[in-house]
Amino acid sequence: MDDAVAIPTPDKNDDNFWPTVMTQVDPAWSEPAEDDAFTMDDRVLDAVRALAERISTRALAYRTAGKPFDTALMAAPDVQLALLRALYEAKRSVDRLAESAATVAGRSGASYTQLGAAWGGIKRQSARLKWPHAVASKSASQSIPLRYAGGAAVIHHDPDADAWWYAATAANRRDEESEAVYNTSAEAIAGATEFLLRHAQPAREELA
Repeated sequence: MDDAVAIPTPDKNDDNFWPTVMTQVDPAWSEPAEDDAFTMDDRVLDAVRALAERISTRALAYRTAGKPFDTALMAAPDVQLALLRALYEAKRSVDRLAESAATVAGRSGASYTQLGAAWGGIKRQSARLKWPHAVASKSASQSIPLRYAGGAAVIHHDPDADAWWYAATAANRRDEESEAVYNTSAEAIAGATEFLLRHAQPAREELA
């Protein structure tokens, strides 16, 4: 608790917001309690069951017949197979989100050792194999590619201004090219990440 009190909490409009936010806090997290894990199970199950009901052949038959899908029908082996298929999709979602989080953290200064510790304590080498492009090598070019929240960005350095900027295309196909106003690549990555998150969902007209 004392450590949390000592962490600065600037507002978004404060001049020191981005430098403070992009300075890593150590430790970065506290270990989830058993209750936290069970709560996560419940929330994942809610999402997965909703998908299972959408893709289940039996559930489709009930919808076609105009009948409600009673929760007792979840006991059917074919519905459980649909649930298993939905769980596989959930795993793919977790893998995509983990890659995004690892890339943003790594491009902002986190090491493979830290990424591995966050991913259940895997070794540094395993983290490097899992996310080979998360941490830029020192010999990498000044342009830094970034994928996050279904979109992509490239962070560039402007040698004339000695500042960083980004060009990004979000999941909803919105484009943004920032000014070269960021003092560090980490700050530019944070700006790009904020834009990609803000436009992570496809536009409503695209979903219609």
